[in-house]
Parts: sequence; C-alpha cells; structure tokens
Amino acid sequence: METPHFPLIPTADGSATFFSEVFGEWFHSRAGAYAEARSIYVQATNLVPRALKQDRMTIVDVCYGLGYNTAAALEGIWAVKPQAQIQLVGLELDETVPRAAIAQGLLKDWPPPVQAALADLAKMQQIRTHLHADLLIGDARQHLQTLVKSGLQADVIFLDPFSPPRCPQLWTVEFLALMAKCLQPQGVLVTYSCAAAVRTALQLAGLQIGSLAVRDRQWPSTLASYNDTDLQPLSQQEQEHLQTRAAVPYRDPSLRDDAETIQQRRTQEQATSALQSTGAWRRRWLT
Repeated sequence: METPHFPLIPTADGSATFFSEVFGEWFHSRAGAYAEARSIYVQATNLVPRALKQDRMTIVDVCYGLGYNTAAALEGIWAVKPQAQIQLVGLELDETVPRAAIAQGLLKDWPPPVQAALADLAKMQQIRTHLHADLLIGDARQHLQTLVKSGLQADVIFLDPFSPPRCPQLWTVEFLALMAKCLQPQGVLVTYSCAAAVRTALQLAGLQIGSLAVRDRQWPSTLASYNDTDLQPLSQQEQEHLQTRAAVPYRDPSLRDDAETIQQRRTQEQATSALQSTGAWRRRWLT
C-alpha cells in the first residue's frame, strides 16, 4: 500500500504535525505537539512512577495517530526501566497516518529505540518483545467492544480523538462507558478535552473527574479515575459549566451511528433540556 504524503504543520516546540482534511483539524496542539504528548499524557498521569512500581504496565492509546503519545510513554518508561514489560493497545482509524509519520521523518527526535518500535508497529501492527503491542485499525467503537470482552484492564488510557464537534462518535456516553470498563480500579484516563459534554459522559460512566491545568493552553484538560484522591477538583467555573446545556452528552446507543446522527440526537436533547443556557454561563465567566 502506497503511503500518502501529508503537509507538515509546524508547532511551537519545533515538532510538526499533520492536518486532517477529513476532520478539519490538526492532529496536535499548535502550541507544541511533542510537549502536549509529554505533559498531558505522560507527566499528568504519573506514568513513569506507576511503571516503576509495577511488574507490567498496560496502556490503551485511543486515536494513535502519528504515535506521539505512545512515543512519549515509551520514552519516559524506557529512560528509567529499559526492559519494562509493557502491554500497549493502539486504536487508529487510518493506518496510513502512522506510516506517513514514519516516512516523513516526524519521529526522528524521539530516542532510537522508540523510533524503532513505532516503525515496527506502523508496518506490522504488532510487536512481541518485552513490549507487547497491537495497533488495531478501523472503527475504535468496534475494537473497544472486543477489548472489553477480552477483560483488558488498563493502567492508563490516553483518550485523544479529534474534538467532540468533529468526531462525536468517540465521545459518547456509550463509548466512554466501554472505556471505563477497560480501566483497572486504580487506573487513570486522561484527555485534552474539558468539554462539558465529555465530562458529563465520564461521570455517567462511573468515573470521578478532575481538572488538569496545562501550560500554554487556555483551557484545562481532564483526568478521570474511579478514585478522586489524586484528582484536582474542578473550579467553580468548571462546575457551573456542567449545569448548562453544553453538558448534555453525546449518545450512540448502537455504537454505529455516524457523526451527523449523533449531533442531531444531542441537539434535540438540548432543545428540551431543563439545564440553564450555556450563553448565560459564558456571559458570567468569559466576558
């Protein structure tokens, strides 16, 4: 299969990313693609300290994309524990994206062992060494149902789809409920999003949520777990956001609906919701 060439988009930390014509968004923050992977998905989850305490670390990377979040995870763990036993499951819709990242040299600044692992994963979609990795290509909703049935229990879940308005399929109550089933009792889920609809869906999945301030980002990110001991409480502004119609979650009962259907369902639910107007919240907090 011929690997397509994607235009490179520079980010503020010197790394580059791609722009998705399908979803109309960049794959990473323009404030720094590598920095985002390291700060949100590795540092905030205490991934390395977790790995040092455990015989085996299980990571699920939802929307693997260029592989940066996985690269940051492997970089951090292997720096202190080179032979760490890691189980990694990556979910990715388009197999040409990680291949293009390799072909266009976007991983050249990661440590050589990390580059080699991601190259093998992009090419073969499977690794069987002390890194036991699978890259599952296709609709993440279907793959996730299989992972739940397998009894997979992740220590850390990276939730990194395109934004809810662009890719609502992977932010629904039903999808996040499956994600929660794949999270072990002391595990943590992290996402860049602070959307009220996403946070509500995480709560409906039985998770506690916390706020995650990120340098060079206007909005916080979100951590979720079954235990709120290590979570930073939401601010008053964030709590009130969850009382507005912006908090009406996306729903996909069959886990097969397209984006337009999911959006329409939410719009209809918002129209009859007793929650306060989001506009009133914006005027109170953002003006």
